[in-house]
Amino acid sequence: MALDQAETTTVTTVATGQDHQEDSHHQEAEHDSHGAHDEHHEAPAWTVIPFVLLLLMIATGPLFYEHFWHHHYPKVAVGLATLVISYYIFVLGNTHGPVHAFFEYFQFIALLTGLYVASGGIMINVDREGTPMANTVLLVIGAVVANIIGTTGASMLLIRPFMRLNKGRIKPYHIVFFIFMVSNVGGCLTPIGDPPLFLGFLKGVPFFWTLTHNWDTWAFAIIILAIVFYFYDSKNHENNLESDLEFNAGDDNGGNVSVKTQAGKAVHTGKVTFVGSKNFVWLAVVVVAVFLDPNVFDWVPAINYDGQKMSFLREVIMLSAAFFSFKWANKDALKGNGFNFEPIREVAFIFIGIFGTMMPALELVGNFAKSEAGQALINHNSLYWGTGALSGFLDNAPTYLNFLAAAMASKGADLSNQSEVIAFAAGQMANSAVELTAISVAAVFFGAMTYIGNGPNFMVKSIAEQEGIKMPSFFGYILRFSLPILFPILVVVWVLFFYLQLFG
Repeated sequence: MALDQAETTTVTTVATGQDHQEDSHHQEAEHDSHGAHDEHHEAPAWTVIPFVLLLLMIATGPLFYEHFWHHHYPKVAVGLATLVISYYIFVLGNTHGPVHAFFEYFQFIALLTGLYVASGGIMINVDREGTPMANTVLLVIGAVVANIIGTTGASMLLIRPFMRLNKGRIKPYHIVFFIFMVSNVGGCLTPIGDPPLFLGFLKGVPFFWTLTHNWDTWAFAIIILAIVFYFYDSKNHENNLESDLEFNAGDDNGGNVSVKTQAGKAVHTGKVTFVGSKNFVWLAVVVVAVFLDPNVFDWVPAINYDGQKMSFLREVIMLSAAFFSFKWANKDALKGNGFNFEPIREVAFIFIGIFGTMMPALELVGNFAKSEAGQALINHNSLYWGTGALSGFLDNAPTYLNFLAAAMASKGADLSNQSEVIAFAAGQMANSAVELTAISVAAVFFGAMTYIGNGPNFMVKSIAEQEGIKMPSFFGYILRFSLPILFPILVVVWVLFFYLQLFG
């Protein structure tokens, strides 16, 4: 949030100086006064306690006090968010942070809701056996699709077909690798793929920059993950042919159709069928609406606040698409998908708490990154690990912006100056292209380290649990999968592409 304050005052000062040169000194005085005012009203370090408490409860609630957590997590999340927001408004006299947090949350939940509901009315059936090779191919396809309709869109569209494909042998590791490959790492090639990359695009990073600079790290990570999953799944395929899990995707509703041979072995047609294809139109509406940003197109209506344009039209379009896609959805597709609103409800409440309580944490990170001590530590290696470590626990979009602002500031550049952003991305400043690559890759890849690292993670987990899959706890996910499987891959990515820069 501190970044937004800096951007706003910079833009206001520049614009005033251009239009009214004679008032420039007066404006600079106001800027200095405003800066001092903001510094005086910064949140103290102890205000991160509600955020840490919320993370701990998300981690321990389902494990140690499941009944309480299941019934009261909305109250806990909203209560802790209200506590921090009230402190900002009534004690610090700071409405800037809460207002920006509200609009960021509004944009976040509108996108997730639109994609979740629109894709929920599309039932994809792959009538073949869920072999290790078929599963691997589907995950790789999902990683590619994530760059076209975003990690959230790809996750919501493909998680149910993936579970149906493995009906009778689905295990938690299937869902975890889906989160790794489709919900996170896959969306590293375009600004549509993941929210932080889209914010970079809005700030001036060229649309195809991510494709030309991230493709090698993306391909390496996806290939390694695919290989690891294939052998992991092959090992379990022979021993886990049957399961007690039942799915709401019967043949009468367009589910997988196969015939039995006399030996009792299923013979699959190998066909891919779609039920509720008209919802692809609503899905496209949500994706196209992403680009209706008032900061890019002046004709897009917006709410002007503190010198910035706050979007609302695209969010209204997304929520409207969600409403009409559900109202006019194919009922067989909804029934076949076992569609309900509980996963998006859970995400909505949990992230109210996260967006509301993480403001002090983001301020502390942003202020340190832009301080002299912080800037002295800035290089592509520290940016990779700093952005990555925080993207696993904080929202990766503002984390991306904070570290990009700090990296540019260390070279005398300003994130609010689009021409300087373009120059930074083009490598016209010392080591700037590799620094931006490190920030971009880390923000996307490390989002898979925890359930809360990226919006789709928690939603995929919730959908899987709705289907009866016993997913690992918050810490179980980290200890059983993230640290032993994903983290070593992230270390190798750093060594090869950033520390040694063998493929730069």
